[in-house]
Amino acid sequence: MTDILAAEDDASIRAGLAATLESEGYSVRTAADGAQAMEEYRKKRPDLLLLDVMMPEKSGWDVCTEIRRADPSLPVIMLTAKSSETDKVLGLGLGADDYITKPFGMRELLARVAAALRRAKLQPAAHGGAPFRFGSRTVNPRRMSIAGPDGDETAIGRKELEILRMLSSRPGEAVPRDEMLDTVWGQSYCGVTRTLDQYIAQVRKKLGEDSRLLETVHGTGYRYRG
Repeated sequence: MTDILAAEDDASIRAGLAATLESEGYSVRTAADGAQAMEEYRKKRPDLLLLDVMMPEKSGWDVCTEIRRADPSLPVIMLTAKSSETDKVLGLGLGADDYITKPFGMRELLARVAAALRRAKLQPAAHGGAPFRFGSRTVNPRRMSIAGPDGDETAIGRKELEILRMLSSRPGEAVPRDEMLDTVWGQSYCGVTRTLDQYIAQVRKKLGEDSRLLETVHGTGYRYRG
């Protein structure tokens, strides 16, 4: 049975999440704060983590950062009352796979959970394979990192890796947004194309000077000028 860990400090929302997910056949564990979420994670790795951003003890951002250091493949969906682009970009930059802005409908929640679990199953080898180049950087799928010419490494998330792998395999080609979303997020993805733009912004930061090689093709998508 698929195990979901739902971390939410609001008791009524937490109970609603558990009831809705259990009605769909998921096994659900809950946590009332960030510290408890980490305890539950260490007891047993869940198949998916629902993570509220604003929690006592440890914020959702802190929990996501801590988990991502050791577990880059765990699907993480952030639950946030904050709708500003800055907050969403921060969550995605820390390694979250998706986000849902409160208030949200349970149908949307279930659709996003199902889509995240499908993507995790369909991309089991996303973190394998040989290192590859992106400009002067070396992307290492097994280490989930980008290394500069000086050898300094920067950690990357699952989606960032898949974006870099896709673009580097098609140098000079303008890759459409829809195709990137279908490939990286899956054809069942129910989010918005702006999510891709936010991930691209994070990738550019981690590429440093080589970010100039990742071009925006207005009206189309993105291109690796390799």
